[in-house]
Amino acid sequence: MTTHRAKGPGIRLAAPAPGWAITADVVVVGSGVAGLTCALRCAAAGLSTVVVTKARLDDGSTRWAQGGIAAALGEGDTPEQHLDDTLVAGAGLCDEEAVRALVTEGPGAVHRLIAAGARFDASAEGGIALTREGGHHRRRIAHAGGDATGAEISRALVGAVRDAGLRTVENALVLDLLTDAGGRTAGVSLHVMGEGRHDGVGAVHAPAVVLATGGMGQIFSATTNPAVSTGDGVALALRAGAEVSDLEFVQFHPTVLFLGADSEGQQPLVSEAVRGEGAHLVDAAGVRFMAGQHELAELAPRDIVAKAIMRRMREQGADHMYLDARHFGAAMWEQRFPTILAACRAHGIDPVTEPVPVAPAAHYASGGVRTDLHGRTTVPGLWACGEVACTGVHGANRLASNSLLEGLVFAERIAADIAAHPPAPAGAPGPESESGPAAALPLIAPEARADIQRIMSHGAGVLRSAESLRDAAEALARIDRAAAEGDGRVKAGEPGVDSWETTNLLRVAQVLAAAALEREETRGCHWREDRPDRDDTAFHRHLVVRVAPDRSLVVTRTDGTAFPPTAPREHQP
Repeated sequence: MTTHRAKGPGIRLAAPAPGWAITADVVVVGSGVAGLTCALRCAAAGLSTVVVTKARLDDGSTRWAQGGIAAALGEGDTPEQHLDDTLVAGAGLCDEEAVRALVTEGPGAVHRLIAAGARFDASAEGGIALTREGGHHRRRIAHAGGDATGAEISRALVGAVRDAGLRTVENALVLDLLTDAGGRTAGVSLHVMGEGRHDGVGAVHAPAVVLATGGMGQIFSATTNPAVSTGDGVALALRAGAEVSDLEFVQFHPTVLFLGADSEGQQPLVSEAVRGEGAHLVDAAGVRFMAGQHELAELAPRDIVAKAIMRRMREQGADHMYLDARHFGAAMWEQRFPTILAACRAHGIDPVTEPVPVAPAAHYASGGVRTDLHGRTTVPGLWACGEVACTGVHGANRLASNSLLEGLVFAERIAADIAAHPPAPAGAPGPESESGPAAALPLIAPEARADIQRIMSHGAGVLRSAESLRDAAEALARIDRAAAEGDGRVKAGEPGVDSWETTNLLRVAQVLAAAALEREETRGCHWREDRPDRDDTAFHRHLVVRVAPDRSLVVTRTDGTAFPPTAPREHQP
């Protein structure tokens, strides 16, 4: 495929006109490891930087990361070995140049994170304690607080942001990208929830916008993602004319605490590091079933483990399997996995004395807004990093604990790119940037949120087929049409946080279903029951999706595993 400068489809969320505005050189949307790292680096380069985040600074997905951060830090380990493991997990779709940047720059990025105040668990020799997770052939996962790595990284970065005096806007849902009369990025519109210096709909005017909004797990009924993960960044980018890629590759974490067949919302994660320390997957009879499935058994890549669990469940008519780590003993559970131990006990399960019921749940989006090696999207002036982005690093299946590292490395790359080539100051936002009636996207009522989640869980979950995906796409289209046509049987959404989130969820769900239907093969974490084999002839390439001016989805294929260039960088006049 060829690429060109993106022209936005002219779609905006229906919202009041901004009633207040602030100005900066850079606005970073999101406060996880990617967003805060990028903001700190931009500020250190002398750029006026504003951080916008949907809840509190420490409320994103980073805080929930348990296992750790992967990097070639141990004796005998090398970036080349880390690269090999990443490419294998990615099932042939990783952009090798992006992976090489990740693994080569990763160790230095981790040490800079330590210099910023992050404290990782130490080994008996005084170095960084390292463990293994699925898909890794070496112990290269650095962790903190046993199983509270994300919380420690968040603590350190939030502290650094506050120490640096960066301007932050918390409890703010980003709405749309603003552009000037010439079509250049001019900032974002946003809605601040609650009291503070700003309230209601406003704007941050800036010629550089960095999306670091995290994931989209809330499009499924059961997920490890927090409630804020509603795909807002991907939806905003699509409305702005950006391309997204690999959205069909949603990683379902194999071992999520099973709370019942009808449980919905955020579910407690049982980190892969538990298996890394020797826990076994067993069925109700106590029989291990991963031996013989893969050379790494329980430490196979996540897609293989999730599929094995689903197969065993289907064979036995069960709705969950078990993770047996009773042999750890109480001391190891309390010292190495205190967070998981507490979560299990809070739900009436004691891992010290009984196996833990587990089942796969939506966990991580390997795809997202398409970027180049500097985080540039196909919209000039718009960058993306972290889970919202698709850098090509993860391919068809993310290698365990590469996500935090990707956030670090590509956030630093974006900050360096913006500092070296600052975008020309944007003009005042043009009239097309205000959410007027002509540009307003029909809003989906909050009541449709549970319907969207059930549709996606049933039709586009771990097990997919052409029939299930077509059913899902048609059901989603009916929701969309009802809102657009003002169907009296369906309540339309009114401008507000719940409707904006639900509208974002619907659009992201439609893109995922369309891409999954188009990819007629099984690869990585995309499992088509009707197409069980990998098809390198037709699908050894990426699917790229954009929104046309009539709001329809346009799906194209790349020529290979490397992405074509994004939009040309715009220099100062």
